Amino acid sequence: MLYQILLALIVFVAFGTEAAMGFGCNVLAVTLAVHLFPLDLLLPVLVSLNLVVSTYIVVRHRQTIDLRVLGARILPLMLLGMPAGMLLFRQGSSGALKLGFGVFVVALAAIELVRLRLRPDGEVSRLPMWKGAVVLLLGGLMHGLYASGGPMAVYFSSRELQDKARFRSTLSLLWLLLNLVLVGGYLWQGVLGRAALERVAQNLVPLCAGIWAGEWLHGRINQRTFRLLVFLLLLAGGIVLVVSTLGRA
Repeated sequence: MLYQILLALIVFVAFGTEAAMGFGCNVLAVTLAVHLFPLDLLLPVLVSLNLVVSTYIVVRHRQTIDLRVLGARILPLMLLGMPAGMLLFRQGSSGALKLGFGVFVVALAAIELVRLRLRPDGEVSRLPMWKGAVVLLLGGLMHGLYASGGPMAVYFSSRELQDKARFRSTLSLLWLLLNLVLVGGYLWQGVLGRAALERVAQNLVPLCAGIWAGEWLHGRINQRTFRLLVFLLLLAGGIVLVVSTLGRA
């Protein structure tokens, strides 16, 4: 019972953050809830709950989704990079690449936080076409290798979609599409069974409360604060990648 209450609190905070920012629930939920439940039991529940948040934002804020950026840049380039990551995974690649990726994410987030400090107006230029392509290809490679390419999509979107509403809704559609594939895989493997679905149902109330809180917060933070929170969450995600990789070394 205590673990269920703690999980409900984690769901409220993590998915409230997701509703406000368009990302971040995996960093928070997995990092905290893995101390309560095994990861193989936890992930199908969290991914299923994420579908609810993503669907809500996509439907409620569909007018702010940038289909051009998502359909012409983010998805094609990430999908192009995924086969290379899947090939490395089949060859039994070591965690060195994941460690390097985590360090890279930490460095990117730190650089952007310094830029925000030096530029009080918070304005930044878009990434050059080739740099954006490299970032997204790397994200696809890491998603195929470790299912952790999200930070690159977030970083690219933070430079390409500087309006907080477009940023949030476009990323939510990306997560919705990717997580539908994951849920299909969970159903095929039989890991999203009755017990997992019952746990999903038990957390719908804190999830809905988190969505409401996230919507409230999103409407009240200014653009500069929003970008600050984006890069702080990216920094936290990179640190989690580094620590988790070193912990398995």
